[in-house]
Formats: sequence, structure tokens, C-alpha cells
Amino acid sequence: MIVCLLKNLFLGLHDVIGKQEFTEGRLPIQDTACAELMLAISSDGWPEFRASYSPLSQPFLEVMTRNDAHKVCKDILGIPFEWLPPETSDDPLYVAHSHSKAHVELLGPDGIIHSKNVRLGLYGILPNSEYGIRTHPAEEVFIMLAGEADWLRGTENYQVKQVGEYSYHPSGMPHATKTNHLAFMSVYIWTGDVSTEGYRYLGIPN
Repeated sequence: MIVCLLKNLFLGLHDVIGKQEFTEGRLPIQDTACAELMLAISSDGWPEFRASYSPLSQPFLEVMTRNDAHKVCKDILGIPFEWLPPETSDDPLYVAHSHSKAHVELLGPDGIIHSKNVRLGLYGILPNSEYGIRTHPAEEVFIMLAGEADWLRGTENYQVKQVGEYSYHPSGMPHATKTNHLAFMSVYIWTGDVSTEGYRYLGIPN
């Protein structure tokens, strides 16, 4: 039953990613992610799903059930994921700034389905929280599924992103995120060097 729900979610995310329009034009990261999702969907070797259920807190549920939330949020909420802060770094500052985060890696080296080519998952932050400047070798994009967040890219100012919008980070670009009165939920993709060895967390911007 859970495998069927996961495959349906993967199909929904394939649709979200494949149809996303970027001002930069069609991005290779889209095609890589869509190919990996379809490879997983068509595979007969799905592992038995045994998540230790850890539910999302109310602020996430509120934005994911709003009328403006992407329809894939309903599929996400139907699966008993273990929502935990990500463990991208063991830097004490990163850990201290991660308590407000909720994360599940679906595809990737540590994902429910193994992939060496991408990290793809679900990622959100509670209201009135800040995730500071970080850099990493992987190319990355976040596509907003619910709520809203302010995203900083390189030397630009923060820009608010809402459902259906995105924040794209080429390899090595410094970026940061903060929320105001709403939580947000997103799908993220890493491609290229998807190891975490080159990840650097620089803290809250001045």
C-alpha cells in the first residue's frame, strides 16, 4: 500500500518538476530529476517502506491544506514519513539553526530509494525562522509547494517566493532562507556532486 502511495507521489513530483518554468530556460537539473523519478517508478525493486512515523507540526499542515497549496501536498500528507531536520552537516551552528526544519530525502544516497545521481526530497521550515548562508558543489533548486519563504541568492536581496515559484542555486552560489508568519513546504533537487563533503554553513547574514 505504501509503495503505491510513494509511486503516486513520485509521479506527482515528476509533473511538478517537469512542468516548472524557469527564467533561465529549461534546466538540465529538471531532466535529470525527472529521469531518476521515472527510473524509480518503473523499478520492481522497491524496498519495504518502514518509516518511523514522525508527523509534521501544525504550521506545516496549515499551509499544506490551504486552497493555494499545490495538489501534490495531499499525496505528501497521505504518507507516514519520518519528518526530521536534515543532517547535511555536523557543524554545531548548522545543527543549532536546524530545529525548525522538516525534511525527507526521497531519492539519493540516503533516500528511501537509492540514487547516486540526485538528491531529491521534501523540505520545509516553520514560521519566523532563518536558515543562514550556505554553499555546496551541487546544483540545486527548490520549488515551492505550500506557504511562502524569502530566498537570498548570491549578492541579491531576499525575494519572497510563493507556491509555484522557485529558488535556483548554481554550484557554489551562496544562498539563504527565512520565513515570516507562514511555514513553507517545497521539493528540492541536488545534481552534480551530491555528496555533502563540500557543504559549508556560514550562519545568519548580517
